Amino acid sequence: MHHEHPRTAVIDPVMAIWQERNPHEHTPQDKDREGKVEVFNQEKAQGKSCDLTNCDFRGLDLRQIDADGLDFSGSYFRQADLRGVDLSKAKLQGASIHSARIAGAYFPPEIPAEEIQLSIIHGTRMRYRGI
Repeated sequence: MHHEHPRTAVIDPVMAIWQERNPHEHTPQDKDREGKVEVFNQEKAQGKSCDLTNCDFRGLDLRQIDADGLDFSGSYFRQADLRGVDLSKAKLQGASIHSARIAGAYFPPEIPAEEIQLSIIHGTRMRYRGI
């Protein structure tokens, strides 16, 4: 059975921020993915578009990301560092935050605390209330 893997971000020229790979393997590119949030934020501020749905952000330090208006639907944040990130205006439908660091993170009010807790503990995909 073929399993779909999360795909990469597509902001040019920062495509190397998130390398496509099997989510169960660690690669040398993992280190290359670190520390590029500032470049991503600059590209976003310049109005460059991106599709961040179904992406693999596993293990990334995203503490400084400007998440305002980003669509992370279906994305995978296992063990990512989201401490202090304002996700209140980001789309997280179907995203998983299993074992992510979320102290001080601000989630959309439409996602009940129970959904966040289930995702952190069991890796379930978060659902919005009323959707």
